[in-house]
Amino acid sequence: VDEVEPVADIVKRFSTGAMSYGSISAEAHETLAIAMNRLHGMSNSGEGGEDPKRFEVEPNGDSRRSAIKQVASGRFGVTSHYLNNCTDIQIKMAQGAKPGEGGQLPPNKVYPWIAKVRITTPGVGLISPPPHHDIYSIEDLAQLIHDLKCANPDARIHVKLVAEQGIGAVAAGVSKAHADVVLVSGHDGGTGASPLTSLKHAGGPWELGLAETQQTLMLNGLRDRIRVQCDGQLKTGRDVMVAMLLGAEEYGFATAPLVVEGCVMMRVCHLDTCPVGIATQNPELRKKYTGRAEHVVNFFTFIAEEIREYLAELGFRSIDEAVGRVDCLRPRSDLKDLPRAAKLNLDRILHVAESPWMEQDPRCTKSQEHGLEGTLDQQIIADSSALLMAARRGAAGSAGPLKLSYPISNVDRSVGTRLGHEVTRATGAKGLADGSLTVDLTGSAGNSFGAFVPSGVELVLEGDANDFVGKGLSGGRIVVKPSRSAPPTADAATDTIAGNVIGFGATSGEIFIRGTVGERFCVRNSGATAVVEGIGNHGCEYMTGGRVVVLGPVGRNFGAGMSGGIAFLRADGGNGTADGADALAARINPELVDLQTPDADDVEWLTGVIARHRELTGSTIDVDPAAMVKVMPRDYARVLDVVARAEADNLDVNEAIMEAVNNG
Repeated sequence: VDEVEPVADIVKRFSTGAMSYGSISAEAHETLAIAMNRLHGMSNSGEGGEDPKRFEVEPNGDSRRSAIKQVASGRFGVTSHYLNNCTDIQIKMAQGAKPGEGGQLPPNKVYPWIAKVRITTPGVGLISPPPHHDIYSIEDLAQLIHDLKCANPDARIHVKLVAEQGIGAVAAGVSKAHADVVLVSGHDGGTGASPLTSLKHAGGPWELGLAETQQTLMLNGLRDRIRVQCDGQLKTGRDVMVAMLLGAEEYGFATAPLVVEGCVMMRVCHLDTCPVGIATQNPELRKKYTGRAEHVVNFFTFIAEEIREYLAELGFRSIDEAVGRVDCLRPRSDLKDLPRAAKLNLDRILHVAESPWMEQDPRCTKSQEHGLEGTLDQQIIADSSALLMAARRGAAGSAGPLKLSYPISNVDRSVGTRLGHEVTRATGAKGLADGSLTVDLTGSAGNSFGAFVPSGVELVLEGDANDFVGKGLSGGRIVVKPSRSAPPTADAATDTIAGNVIGFGATSGEIFIRGTVGERFCVRNSGATAVVEGIGNHGCEYMTGGRVVVLGPVGRNFGAGMSGGIAFLRADGGNGTADGADALAARINPELVDLQTPDADDVEWLTGVIARHRELTGSTIDVDPAAMVKVMPRDYARVLDVVARAEADNLDVNEAIMEAVNNG
């Protein structure tokens, strides 16, 4: 045993599962982060964002920062600053306990501190869509991987998959899409908030998913360039050894460390009634929490010691030597007398796969090529180096404002994202002062133009753009207008100038687009202001904040799942005909929103923002602000009314919101 890899190296491969800030209490969440950082392992933020206060190191040397930041379908709290404060970024394609389903956080669990981190409104329920709206193909997944790598080039990019039939083919696509890690998540994982039907009938054991993943990657010559992680009720060193021999290099634990913190498995996580203060946001119940980081550290240390003993027993000096050694596993022989066990054939799980056309290691020994060299962003960063250096010293004003100009083509993807990374690293969450850096571009932009761009950066595109413009916008400004060389048309607003899923997951900033765009405009917008002259179907889907102005035609199913923010549409439906108002009403999804007449404050704001749109884009569109229709989510309006009454009565706004929500 003395010759086996030490505990300190083994625990670096451990991570805690994705438990969002909202699903469990801040105390439980931070305990896991402190423990894993002490071990130099990794804790996972989950999809609920993370309080920036946790990014600072404590006086005693402890860190509450989650090393893995999750990017899920809801994109809650996903900003440039969030993505730059981690070592790993995980794309959650699905959850092991409920594959193919989204998630919901009911209004009574959206406490003010949860809303702040998720960049939403207290007391307003939140919906995580079942799919990522910027992933409809393996190419789209590759684009998101590239976006996140540009947003933080130092981070590894994970893709979380569910152990179910066919996972091997998807894992092969993930490897080809240049992810650094693929996670196989078993059906036994997840909190008690998962639906019982999903827990019983969806997903599969991690052993099956892991075996299929390892074999498919080996057969296709893709295994040695991607790390494989596994989770789903790993509890003992033996569980880890089985995962290791089946092909996993890293190991995730969630339920077990929660039990170490005091979880008693009541399975009422969704009710906010956890009796031990873990799966709750209720301040009174949180007082019952007794977990300590030392307990979690001890648990993982004992797991690592057990693993060392198994490694020594099998004759391995390190985990690397044992990964993928399926030949060291065999079915139990003492169960043959059981009729059902006797019928079970494990040969396919224990099959040793090899590529028929190339030799490769059964573990990751190579690095992915992310294509970050020789990009347009590299040139922009080089040309703005003086401004960035001054920003690091806190003196950006001495080197700016700076204005740069470049041609752009559709092979230039994620333009502005890596620039935003440099700005965030230099300035933190606040970004640069408005107008510090303007980048003028001429031509056709590739996918994800301006993704995750922070404050102080303005991208002005004269030409057109592909999908995902302004994805995750984090305070920057994006302007898209037609090329001056474009042939004149009768109505420029009817020209399609940008693609689908624009402003997806934007948290702050501004988008001004002269022309019509595709579907799902501003889906999951939580704080940006966006003005456009026409959109396709499903506009403002799942929106939770910000403001959207559509100065032209609107597609069907507008406002589906829209629980926050405000949208303004032309009352004539954008077609200027007498039946336009009726046609517009038919295109609105009425489940969560109402149509209202703008008040005086709305008209004043609209007048200013439309004038700004005309100034920045050169638009000639003429719309009377007073003749527009206001799309207002009901729950959001109710909370705004509570806020107004609380302020008038000099009451605590947050207490008034939660009292109103809990009392119906």
